[in-house]
Amino acid sequence: MNYREQILNHQRERKNCEWDLDSHLVPWARTWRETAGQPLAERWAAVGAARLADLRFLHDPSEPLIGRVQALPHDAAEIASARAYLEKEGLWTPGQTGHAEPFYDELFHLGLEKLRERAASMPACAKAAAGISAMIELAAECAVTQEIADLCRRIARRPPETFQEAIQLIWFVMLAIQSGDRAVLVGPGRLDRRLIRFYEADLAAGRLSRQQALELIETLYFFINDYCGRGLAYAVMIGGRTPEGNDATNELSFLCLEALRRTRLVYPSVGLCQHADTPDSLKRLAVELICDGFSNVAVFNDELIRGSLIARGVPPAEAVEYINSTCVEITPCGSSNVYVASPYFPLGTILLEYLATSKDDSYEAFRSGCLDLIDRRIATAAGEQNAVRRERFRKQRRPIQSLFTRDCLSRGLDIEEGGARYNWVECSFVGLANFVDSLTVIRREVFEEKNLTLEQLREILGRDFAGDEPLCQRFLNAHPKYGNGDQEVDRELPQVTEFLAASCAKHRMFPDDSPFIPGTFCWEMHQRLGAECGATPDGRRAGMPFADGAGPAQGREKHGPTAAINSVCSWNHAPMLGGSAFNQRYTAATVATPEARQRLGQLIDTFIQFGGFETQINILDGATLEAARQRPDDYRDLVVRIGGDTDYFTGVPDAVQQELLMRTIYNNL
Repeated sequence: MNYREQILNHQRERKNCEWDLDSHLVPWARTWRETAGQPLAERWAAVGAARLADLRFLHDPSEPLIGRVQALPHDAAEIASARAYLEKEGLWTPGQTGHAEPFYDELFHLGLEKLRERAASMPACAKAAAGISAMIELAAECAVTQEIADLCRRIARRPPETFQEAIQLIWFVMLAIQSGDRAVLVGPGRLDRRLIRFYEADLAAGRLSRQQALELIETLYFFINDYCGRGLAYAVMIGGRTPEGNDATNELSFLCLEALRRTRLVYPSVGLCQHADTPDSLKRLAVELICDGFSNVAVFNDELIRGSLIARGVPPAEAVEYINSTCVEITPCGSSNVYVASPYFPLGTILLEYLATSKDDSYEAFRSGCLDLIDRRIATAAGEQNAVRRERFRKQRRPIQSLFTRDCLSRGLDIEEGGARYNWVECSFVGLANFVDSLTVIRREVFEEKNLTLEQLREILGRDFAGDEPLCQRFLNAHPKYGNGDQEVDRELPQVTEFLAASCAKHRMFPDDSPFIPGTFCWEMHQRLGAECGATPDGRRAGMPFADGAGPAQGREKHGPTAAINSVCSWNHAPMLGGSAFNQRYTAATVATPEARQRLGQLIDTFIQFGGFETQINILDGATLEAARQRPDDYRDLVVRIGGDTDYFTGVPDAVQQELLMRTIYNNL
């Protein structure tokens, strides 16, 4: 069985990611007891070092890197005792961690030993650096080839000198932050920028070939999949612009995409940061992979995102350095303690809550009242996120991630104390299409045509249209729906999204008055939150999924992808740094010819030019999905894009499979 098959089996069987295994509780509890009375940050540094010392590395002589890990086994009684102690100590705190690219550049310049010296004024971070060096020395002991053992011993202290050493160190840093600090989903980030100087130097010296570099990137991708369970996301980004404004594409931009061909697993997603000067060759490669079924390729609007970052106070030279922290949420590279998807707001649920007591006598009053309720929910949520951050300020430190986050060392502050350069919080609004479609139905049915009263509408929705199937179909089909380029419904979008952005802008976040930033990204929450929501006025039945991201609700586009793009781009996505995803789905036959693939590329160009934020595309036939449902073992590596993340179709819950089947399939370009 090859390595890829082993990972597929591993991902199907495991429920937890490596950082979340129960075995890690034992060194955590032991070290917390041993360090009682020490400064908080140094206790957490000791915990991180103990967790890293508890890892064991697996290595095969065919692997050009070392990176597969297992935690040392501990018996059930030890684990139960550790869990009870940690719960009593109150060490599980809410809030987000990770979701960032570490600051690799300084590490590559200094190496771990000099980085430890630089961190001398923060003893916890200095101990963190020493703990990482010890972990790398442990990897050297576990290596089965002398070449990898020697490589590990070199980079345990010194800066990397080759492409192989640099990419190995990237993995060690990812591993250390996630396993040591339990800061999750820390990604490779901008590999083409971080590694290009090593790649070019190695090529010039004859130490490396293009094929060998590709194999090293593929190995990193394999490690990520082996380490993390399903249902999450890791991000690589390519392209974009340099700080001087030039196109940043290089040979590694192509290799980061090419590496997906052989790995063919859920992680990572590779996001192309597209702008007016992005080479056609790179865009063609992205489209080729998409059309060949690699749904973990996405296209981001580089101009729009950079402009939005600058508007948030990020200097222009830094605004080129951003990452989709996991799915489509944007965080600055190497300097971020940004919370993402914190929280999700189910717009359909809030609309029903307002409808339950509304006695408005005009549509304008109804919409205003509903938006006022959303405004209050936003205020409550911002307060809750600040409370979470204050609790983490009191209880939590992350010295390993702080070591690799600007400006923690220069400020002398842990990332939990506000040491990061950017500390904003990103929330996300789920079911935007359902919300505006519902407003359109209410405006027409209740206030213009007066077919129903608000009380009658409440009663009909409360029984989920039971006995009123014709009315459900009328709500669903007799009124314009977002996604068809219809101005009547599309004109609601700017008013709603501008209100959401303005409402979020009223709030500032602890500890440094960072902004509270909106998004319309949903991960899998469109299905989860939809399952908890009753029937809505757009004709959606109780329990059905909400719309996935910034696009139309499932199955409602009637006039093809161009009309859908006109709707999606009818409002300003720039404030939505919390992520704004547009999912598209085509059949394999639709994109089978070179001409069709060229048209798809042109359609993506149009989406970017019109102001779309990000688009991601599934090439899936309904027959294929149905066959996968019937014979899951034959399709266990069928990767699909959901709401921003990718997953194996046969591994997601039935409700998610059904939602994917409900999405509109575009049969023409």
